[in-house]
Amino acid sequence: MKLSRLRPDEKGELPLIPLRELVVFPHSVIPFFVGRKGSLNALNASAGSEREVFLAFQKSSTEDPGPEDIYPVGTVARVVQVLKLPDGNMRVLVEGRYRANLKKIKQKKDVTWGIFKRLPPEGDIENTGKLEALIKTVKNDFKAYTKLHKKKLPKEALANVVKTDNPDKLVGNICSVLEIETERKIKFLLETDTLRRLEELSVVLQMENELLGLQSNISNRVKKRMERSQKEYFLNEQLKEIHKELGSEEADPTGAGELERKLREMDIVDEVKEKALTEIKRLARLQPMSPESGVLRTYLEWIIDLPWGTRTRDRHDIAEAGRILNADHFGLDKPKERILDFIAVRQLKTKVKSPILCFVGPPGTGKTSLGRSVARALDRKFVRISLGGVRDEAEIRGHRKTYVGALPGKIIQALKRAGSINPVFLLDEVDKMSNDYRGDPSSALLE
Repeated sequence: MKLSRLRPDEKGELPLIPLRELVVFPHSVIPFFVGRKGSLNALNASAGSEREVFLAFQKSSTEDPGPEDIYPVGTVARVVQVLKLPDGNMRVLVEGRYRANLKKIKQKKDVTWGIFKRLPPEGDIENTGKLEALIKTVKNDFKAYTKLHKKKLPKEALANVVKTDNPDKLVGNICSVLEIETERKIKFLLETDTLRRLEELSVVLQMENELLGLQSNISNRVKKRMERSQKEYFLNEQLKEIHKELGSEEADPTGAGELERKLREMDIVDEVKEKALTEIKRLARLQPMSPESGVLRTYLEWIIDLPWGTRTRDRHDIAEAGRILNADHFGLDKPKERILDFIAVRQLKTKVKSPILCFVGPPGTGKTSLGRSVARALDRKFVRISLGGVRDEAEIRGHRKTYVGALPGKIIQALKRAGSINPVFLLDEVDKMSNDYRGDPSSALLE
């Protein structure tokens, strides 16, 4: 009796080839490589058994598997083609015939033989309607799988699935191309109930389709974002090149290049310069029309416009100071005397920390004009800051850079307006400040 014609539950004996990470199903044609000595001997011995072999499937990747390392169900296959490779290995093309239970493994000389019992191709099917519905569902699920799969599956695989209505062939054809773990494929070999096999295959296909759909959606979203950012980058680069060819100053649309040039020419503290250069690099990467770009450009322009290192030299001539005070004001002897005392002390001790003069009096008595005269007497710039009605700390400290239209506080604004780092500040109407839910500006001013 030929082995390929064994009836179900009849025993047979064939050379055994154990396979790692590969499952061959009945009714499928699969190529694989043979390199282990025992497998090569089994392949050579198959010439005496109508080129049939028993394909067993390993549970582990060990080189020398024992009976405990092999699944109890395998596939009887016919060797279609053998190609010897230059490195001594062989490329084998086999066609799966039927499933079989591995009963025993025995060794004859250098060849491993497997004694097996053929499994019935299909179990008893009572519900034909359910079987037809499952076959149709599995086919539709597989069609969806072929569309979602990144790698194009062979057209023959889809054609074989569409043409067959045999449950055993359907499971074999689909499982051969389905990219799932070996352990999950083995379950379809072990299961003997046809309806259960089809149900499980439908569940696996739907799960894979759901996973592939999610991966495809994520990939598409990432691709769109990358395409948009790349498009903007290329357009900006092209725009720069066009402006360069035209000789236009707009070749630097964000103004980062000009700001960097000005910053490097200035003599400022290293810490400030390092921070500003970092912000200029950020500005160069931003889109010119973005709100963040405008805020960042304003911030950098304020840094560059401040009078870093620009200082006026004081005049300590008390006689000249007295002449200026008498020329500007009549009377007010006590205030003028106090101012002259202050200038005299400055002449004796040049490093005086926090020199503050406080003028108190009714409106119109000359407090502001006295401050202006002090600036003239010392030959300094004069800056007046009116604090009447100020009720927001941000006007003193400055706004956060995250706000659109953010500006520095009144002190920094006055420094820029004065054009030197040692002007005479006149903080006018200090008693008119108020506080509310936005904060206490007097506390910020004291700080």
